[in-house]
Amino acid sequence: MRLALKIDVDTLRGTREGVPRLIDALQRHGAGATFLFSLGPDHTGRAIKRVFRRGFLGKVSRTSVLAHYGLKTLLYGTLLPGPDIGRCAAAAMRAARDAGFEVGIHCYNHVLWQDGVNRGDAAWTERQMRLACKAFEQVFGVAAHTHGAAGWQINAHALELEARLGFRYCSDTRGRGPFLPLVNGNTIACPQLPTTLPTLDELIGLQAITVDTVADHLLGLTRTPPPGGHVYTLHAELEGMKLMPVLERLLDGWRSQGYELVSLGQLFATLCLDALPVHEVVPGKVPGRTGTVAMQAPRPLTPPALLSESPLRPGPCAFERRG
Repeated sequence: MRLALKIDVDTLRGTREGVPRLIDALQRHGAGATFLFSLGPDHTGRAIKRVFRRGFLGKVSRTSVLAHYGLKTLLYGTLLPGPDIGRCAAAAMRAARDAGFEVGIHCYNHVLWQDGVNRGDAAWTERQMRLACKAFEQVFGVAAHTHGAAGWQINAHALELEARLGFRYCSDTRGRGPFLPLVNGNTIACPQLPTTLPTLDELIGLQAITVDTVADHLLGLTRTPPPGGHVYTLHAELEGMKLMPVLERLLDGWRSQGYELVSLGQLFATLCLDALPVHEVVPGKVPGRTGTVAMQAPRPLTPPALLSESPLRPGPCAFERRG
């Protein structure tokens, strides 16, 4: 019974303030985790353009964006210049690694990736990913071996590129359990460990769920563990700050349910790769989140017994986020 904690770090504030608090909380609970960092400019303020998307204003009001991110962060990239997170907060990033936690890439420019990847061509996608890889190496001195796409937004160019960039496994998608992504009939040799549980910002304010009840709701979803384990995505700007009490309740609750709290790498190490199902990556809706996200298709396309005959190589682009 393993539950992997995947920590998305979106902003400079989240890196400087949320990450140290999370390190402390995770160590006190004996929990493993994977920190995925945004490594380039913090342009959080430019996300204001999403105000025109259906449901965005409702999500903002439900999740108290100003309270969690702070006014200064919400002005970065508009009225204030966007600071380079990798340069300004490299010490905080290395502190996570030095504390024994797995580290990887979230993105280079969070807003640019999340808003642009659905229409990005191969050249645009490769440039963004290589910028992130270079920034990661400048911070940590080694190449990254895992990636988790900002906002669960990914295109087929990126899925192909992940194997070529040397990533051992990634967590770019939402789904039910580990799988190999299929693009135009070709199996990509980089397993996906999808997020299997809803996030706090998706739950709070929906169906009468409050900050006080959201932990119990999530714990109800994890009473029965899936065969491939769970992946829970938290955010340095939420659980690492004002929602830390919720995280503490979750960590205690998952321990009581018998889960080992691990990193993505520790979950990956338990998998039998030859037995992983193969799924397409398709756009899908998640309750409480605007737009669409990259999702594990409902049905596997290749029986596990035939995986040894499948070409583990990147193929032409097939998937684009719609909506």
